Amino acid sequence: MTPTYAEVERALLGRWPETRLEPSLDRITALCRLLGDPQRACPVIHLTGTNGKTSTSRMIDALLRGLDLRTGRFTSPHLQSMTERICLDGEPLPEDLFVDAFADIAAYAQIVDDSSEHPLSYFEMITAMAFAAFADAPVDAAVVEVGMGGSWDATNVADAQVAVITPIGVDHERYLGDRPEIIAIEKAGIIKPGSHVVIAEQEDAVMDVLMRRSIDVGAIALREGVDFGVNHRVTALGGQQVSLQGIAGAYDDVYLPLHGAHQAHNAAYALAAVEAFTGSKQLDPEIVREAFAQVTSPGRLEVVRRSPTVLLDAAHNPHGAQATIAAVQEAFAFSPLIGVVGVMADKDAEEMLRIFEPFMAEVVCTQNSTDRAMPVAELAELAGDIFGDERVSVAPRLDDALERAVAMADGGEGGDDAIGSGGVLVTGSVITAGEARMLFGGRPT
Repeated sequence: MTPTYAEVERALLGRWPETRLEPSLDRITALCRLLGDPQRACPVIHLTGTNGKTSTSRMIDALLRGLDLRTGRFTSPHLQSMTERICLDGEPLPEDLFVDAFADIAAYAQIVDDSSEHPLSYFEMITAMAFAAFADAPVDAAVVEVGMGGSWDATNVADAQVAVITPIGVDHERYLGDRPEIIAIEKAGIIKPGSHVVIAEQEDAVMDVLMRRSIDVGAIALREGVDFGVNHRVTALGGQQVSLQGIAGAYDDVYLPLHGAHQAHNAAYALAAVEAFTGSKQLDPEIVREAFAQVTSPGRLEVVRRSPTVLLDAAHNPHGAQATIAAVQEAFAFSPLIGVVGVMADKDAEEMLRIFEPFMAEVVCTQNSTDRAMPVAELAELAGDIFGDERVSVAPRLDDALERAVAMADGGEGGDDAIGSGGVLVTGSVITAGEARMLFGGRPT
């Protein structure tokens, strides 16, 4: 009997979680071998880095589709539905096809489970489902984002034609290390012999690691600021106007409907990756403009309400928090800005709050629905030390937190600023942003 989507979801969540790692590609390699090595069915663009991977993946996907290529895209984590992780031609798999993808690999997964010391994890299973779905479609190109790290990430069973390394900072330090150059060693593992690697601007120590890896395996390194980059950018209604330098030519008057300098840089990585993928030739500028104009990145400074404006952003580490605040300051003029913050227990919440404090008039501390969420009382205590207790509210339920923050931004709780000038920023975690998006009626995308 074919399982339901809910049953598949429960089966996947019942496996090792994404945060439990065992550094080996043996299980995913064995499963893919039983499936006929679907990860080799099409060329792959593989992305790693600390922040910006999902937005860059979506931009690459849009550019490839603009070239009339059929695409598969695998990203993580999801905002609202597991189906978002596996996309064909820019759209999440429908639930029935997601179920089919699970059913296609389930019997083979049982063989691997029975013959391994540890069973396949949730992430290994959904990675195999993605490769199988892409091979079955079939797609012309797969855009694949690592789950965590690089060398030992399940996605690294694929040998990518192009690797993309977005800026590397400190995140997941419990698993990857507490210094960027240490983390870079793990992330450099996606650079494969003879490939091209698109490298964002990095700290010198990080760049040294990535360049050594590129030289060791004979990869062609393309560096931001040397081989490609952002020539110019200005804010525009609903986003920004950018001029990009690709590895094969310049592209002017490109409208990007996303906010922040970091998104302009993500666009530069995407452009360089697709140029490298297609033979290092300049793309048709009109195709590039049309593709970027259609890009969306849900949960990344996404406006989900007006009057007062509510923004959702999935920033979940200090590096992401800095980029988010810079983009809000550039693109909006909120007075006051009210924060709704819910973070995971294993994240650097204290540093994130320090980054938010100069810009948020008040913060409403909340908690998302997962077991990994930092308890709201613990978060509020940290916030009180940084903001002062008088600027901190506590609302354990996210819906209550949103209601309170909207009222505060709208001048409904004693604010002195003009009604309608305030804004709300919901941030701290991908899951917090995703659950808020659902409350505001957003659909998986």
